[in-house]
Amino acid sequence: MFQRSSGVVLHISSLPSPYGIGTLGKDAYQFVDFLRDGGQTYWQVLPLGQTGFGDSPYQCFSAAAGNPYFIDLDTLKEMGLLSEQDLRDADVGHNPDRVDYEMLAQTRLPILHRAFVRAQESMIQMGKMDAFRRENKDWVEDYAMFMTLKKHFDQKALWDWNDEAIKHREPEAMRKYAFDLKHEIDFYVFMQYLFFAQWEKLRAYANKQGIQIIGDIPIYVSPDSCDVWAHPEMFQIDGDLKPHGVAGVPPDYYSATGQLWGNPTYNWKVIEDDGFQWWIWRVRRNLALFDVTRIDHFRGFQAYWEIPEGEETAINGKWKKGPRMKLFKAIRAALGDVPIIAEDLGDIDDAVRKFLKKSGYPGMRVMIFGMRADENNDHIPFNWPKNCVGYTSTHDSETVVEQFTDKCSDADRDVMREYLRVSDREPLGWSAIRTAFAAPCDIAMTTMQDLLSLGADARMNTPSTLGGNWSWRAADGFDTAALAKRILEECEVYCRAELRSGSETLLAT
Repeated sequence: MFQRSSGVVLHISSLPSPYGIGTLGKDAYQFVDFLRDGGQTYWQVLPLGQTGFGDSPYQCFSAAAGNPYFIDLDTLKEMGLLSEQDLRDADVGHNPDRVDYEMLAQTRLPILHRAFVRAQESMIQMGKMDAFRRENKDWVEDYAMFMTLKKHFDQKALWDWNDEAIKHREPEAMRKYAFDLKHEIDFYVFMQYLFFAQWEKLRAYANKQGIQIIGDIPIYVSPDSCDVWAHPEMFQIDGDLKPHGVAGVPPDYYSATGQLWGNPTYNWKVIEDDGFQWWIWRVRRNLALFDVTRIDHFRGFQAYWEIPEGEETAINGKWKKGPRMKLFKAIRAALGDVPIIAEDLGDIDDAVRKFLKKSGYPGMRVMIFGMRADENNDHIPFNWPKNCVGYTSTHDSETVVEQFTDKCSDADRDVMREYLRVSDREPLGWSAIRTAFAAPCDIAMTTMQDLLSLGADARMNTPSTLGGNWSWRAADGFDTAALAKRILEECEVYCRAELRSGSETLLAT
């Protein structure tokens, strides 16, 4: 399905900008140019949704909506929707290294509301918003009303709303709130119109430069989401809309007590009886947004770990049967051969390996998981199969530098030093990147942190922890011409980029 190639993982939030978080503006376009000049094929991003609990892109308020924080404010000024004063009010460049989500929650939507007020004076903008609304009526109305209701109920979780009628979507209550809260509902639709207009323009530019975007589908949705509110029958929840079985994973190399995610597990019988229509819709949505889709926690479709509500760790969960190939046969029947990457990390057994092989999708390998002195495992690069995506590290793991300097035993560090040919002549991250590029896998991916040889301070997420995650940002000017030239040279040596005319590389001579 995939050709020999490579790419870089960098979430939108990690891009530079003076507005507290990366956006879909000029720095995103400059990063596309950097990837193009570096001979890359893929830009991998994390889920694009509006983050909720813990600021995690894997805990979003909607499976379809985009994150309003990513809307580029400079573009809105060019459209005449924001003023210079608005941009000064949004400028938080004094904190360029980290995303301050609490600050954004307090300040960003009021700035965007100013744009909404101005847009209401423009028949052109309102016409475009109305067209977007019609084209996305299958999700945007539920999302906009849900977010408005959350604000109305003081940001309380769905199950704590103090109006049972609207909690359970009784028709009269739906009509009443739609009328009473129309302005705020329209505002949330407006933000989605802006987000997707900017995203589609960025993606079109990336594709024109030869860059494909790898997106990400979290297997589960947040318990406090418009998806649970709109489709309660699909989830293992009680009559008050609270989960009674929650998702996670058993103890693994990330955590000795497992990971307790808290997402409601699916009622797969109801979903199957409906012909898996919701999942087909979800994959179709991602096909419209991305060139390739990574499905998170793919093993959960074979068997998933369900933990009783109220448990403090994931230890006391049980394996339950997933939909397996029935789901993916339905997706293929509806959508054809979809370009999917299966995230098959974690507690993997022979049944999961057979399931992945039957699906035909490439799985994942992560180099730093393979650097073990006492074992020959699937993650060491010489064992990577052709049909896989090999990573130096991931958004959920240590960076290569952190693994080597802070997390390894002495014996494991010796393995890394010898296998990666670590020397003082180059940054450690490049030793890992070269090894990944030389491996047999079709696609070799690295993170921006490893390209820059950054350590623990640049880690994106530490699973099973709260606070400080998802906030790392790259420094302004990180995507230099010299760095692009360096990665292009490595790509050409290991046949992961087409040779450019005039390139003076080992292969060209």
